[in-house]
Amino acid sequence: MPAYIVVEVEVHDPQRYENYKAMVPSSFEAYGGHFLVRGGKVETLEGDWSPKRFVMVEFPSLAQAKAWWDSPEYAEAKALRQATAKTQMIVVQGIE
Repeated sequence: MPAYIVVEVEVHDPQRYENYKAMVPSSFEAYGGHFLVRGGKVETLEGDWSPKRFVMVEFPSLAQAKAWWDSPEYAEAKALRQATAKTQMIVVQGIE
């Protein structure tokens, strides 16, 4: 069953965050992840949620999503993201 990492991002250091963006795709490879949404235009349809940047990544399973997040392949990029942006991140199991 697929799983999705969903992230709301508020970038505080755009120049260094560009380095993070370049590092992330290769970290997905061993875990089967791929972007579904990566920072496109966000438009609020209801409520007051208005993320500045929104990202969704699909993985083949919840276990693979969590393994990627905790992986050595992502560790350096994760530290850079945490230093350059405020994020809200969840992982959610999808349906078949």
